[in-house]
Amino acid sequence: MCSYITEKANIFGSAKGRSGWMAVDTAVVYYDHPTHVQLDHALNIDIVNSRTHERVAIELSAASARELVARIQAALDSGEAIHLGSGEADPLFATGAPA
Repeated sequence: MCSYITEKANIFGSAKGRSGWMAVDTAVVYYDHPTHVQLDHALNIDIVNSRTHERVAIELSAASARELVARIQAALDSGEAIHLGSGEADPLFATGAPA
């Protein structure tokens, strides 16, 4: 059964797609039937440049997605402790990019 639950986030960054590096500004996250990975359901993430409609797609098992969330949190915690603790400005806010 499909839930059709979709989460959308404004982001600021870059991704490497079919044509090379591109700016990205939107992440669309949903748990549904994957297109490629051999699973009944997967966490699907589309990283998008809304101006050009280019995207990078990721399909992960639920366990892999949870592990990725934990590793992202650990990397952010460690990196911020080192860099922001030294008085370094967060580049996201320095550039005026959307939060």
